[in-house]
Amino acid sequence: QVQLVESGGGLVQAGGSLRLSCAASRSLSRIYAMGWYRQAPGKQRELVATITSGGTTNYADSVKGRFTISRDNAKNTVYLQMNSLKPEDTAVYFCNADAGLLTLPEYWGQGTQVTVSS
Repeated sequence: QVQLVESGGGLVQAGGSLRLSCAASRSLSRIYAMGWYRQAPGKQRELVATITSGGTTNYADSVKGRFTISRDNAKNTVYLQMNSLKPEDTAVYFCNADAGLLTLPEYWGQGTQVTVSS
């Protein structure tokens, strides 16, 4: 079993920045992609960004150019640098690890709250 622990959430004014971190309790196979999702009140959970072990990234259109996902495989950690934050970025952000295979488990963190005030 792998635990994902997020940190770095908080309250920030619009236009500000935050950096989220997600540490895995042990090393994951390189076939696992890591990612960040978010869920705002009354809305479905949505993808924010993903990164493969090789460094290939994917972003939601709403965060392109503002958010950057990165990964340190040696530290089993994935980061999300969030710049130019907007009130609509307010949500609980969840870390995810997914191998994309039905034979391997998918893992989720407990979530960290990000609140952007206008």
